[in-house]
Amino acid sequence: MTSISTAVIKDFHAHIYFDAGELEQAQALAARASAVFDIAVGRFHKSQLGPHPRGSCQLTVRTDDFGHFAAWLALNRAGLTVFAHPNTGDDFADHTAHIIWFGASEELVIPPEFMR
Repeated sequence: MTSISTAVIKDFHAHIYFDAGELEQAQALAARASAVFDIAVGRFHKSQLGPHPRGSCQLTVRTDDFGHFAAWLALNRAGLTVFAHPNTGDDFADHTAHIIWFGASEELVIPPEFMR
């Protein structure tokens, strides 16, 4: 097995998953994460979008901050599921092989444009 250099990682995305009744909880988690780590918070999509099976919000985390962010998230996600992955330029691998789950994993919906 060959090793991939971490130098290819541009940043990380952490997608907070939520159902309709968890929207405010997800918004609060995103706001706390942004305040603690000064990270970009994307739009809150209230239904499935791209490979994400339900409502989600994308947080963009700098590579240098991801270790501390992951430790913080493990303790502060308040029961929400978070799907994280590096951005290496290979969307398919980033969403299938290079994945990290905080909470229960979920089945992603891999759209055709991600297929090789």
